[in-house]
Amino acid sequence: MNSQVRQARFNMDWMLRDLASSVPQTRHVVLLSSDGLCMAQVGTDEDTADRLAAACAGLQSLSTAIAAEFPEGDGRMRLVVIEVDGGFFYLMAAGVSSYLAVLAEESVDAGLMGQCMRGLVARLGEHLSSPPRADGLT
Repeated sequence: MNSQVRQARFNMDWMLRDLASSVPQTRHVVLLSSDGLCMAQVGTDEDTADRLAAACAGLQSLSTAIAAEFPEGDGRMRLVVIEVDGGFFYLMAAGVSSYLAVLAEESVDAGLMGQCMRGLVARLGEHLSSPPRADGLT
């Protein structure tokens, strides 16, 4: 990982700590770009955050394809929630080309999680954007 990406991760992690500490049973919080680059994480190691970000990019793409089937909508995904044995997964549009992903335990308060995620996105949306990458940067 190059130093610019590492620095960006360090600078944004603090924004996610409030969400992780405000909702009991939160396991992982990851901010990612639409192409699957982890931009910040809380409660997880880099390898796990990178795997989640890559998986979320695929899920975001799939949900956008489904959203396009609603002719009265704008074709963009706002929120995906998946319930699995052991917990919940949330993926929310967070800014221009960025998404907020959260994994939480089964006993999480789903309403509180949604409220806190929406609050974070509303307060910090412009900071949660992923600008297009310049040619030659990896």
